[in-house]
Order: sequence, then structure tokens, then C-alpha cells
Amino acid sequence: MKHVLVLTVLSILILSNSDCSKKPITYKGRLEVKGLCMNYTISVLQGNIDPSLIVSDWTDETTGKSYKNAFKLGSPCTFPATINQGDEFYFTTDTTSVQNCAVCMAFYPTPSKALAIKVVSQ
Repeated sequence: MKHVLVLTVLSILILSNSDCSKKPITYKGRLEVKGLCMNYTISVLQGNIDPSLIVSDWTDETTGKSYKNAFKLGSPCTFPATINQGDEFYFTTDTTSVQNCAVCMAFYPTPSKALAIKVVSQ
């Protein structure tokens, strides 16, 4: 009986330290280009983000300006309208929300990789 109690306690401790209880990683970003129709380019300023999720060096073909660690906004429905070009903010990646909102189809150049994010503070 003592062994069952010990195994139960160990199981609870192991499960309580699982990935389910980890907080999402927060990154610092800046809205670099606020292009029309939510064609937004964001750069990662701080945080160890997976390099496969972003473009390490991207140039806006319209302005010729280059950006490091950039990505296209993949969550236009939930991005705060109060954030303007040049503003810095903190965000997490967001794989849970479904983006079902109307966005116009006009083109403005963006990086080839898109990332859905959730802004946590401005």
C-alpha cells in the first residue's frame, strides 16, 4: 500500500511539471510596415524565436528599406488597431485562434513567412 501512495505522489508531481503549465514565450516586436489591407510587417526585436518562423533579412521592394527577423502578420482579425507603424509591443505566438474576418485583397509587399500572434502589452 505504501508503494501505491508513493507512486501516486510521484505521478502528480511529474504531471504538474508538464508543458501544460508553462507560460507562453513573450517576444518584443515592432510594427515596421503598416501596409494597406492589413499587409503588416513586424520584426522581432527581443526573444529567441525559432528562425524557421521568420525571414532573417527582408527588403520592402516599395521603399527599398531592409528589416531583420521579419514576418507578415498572420492574425489580422485580432491585431490592435491602436498599434501604429514604428510602435513596439510584446507578443506571443498564437496557434489557437481562428481568423475569420473580412480583409481587403489589395497587395502590399510582405515577408514570405506569416505568423499569427497575440499582443500581450503595448
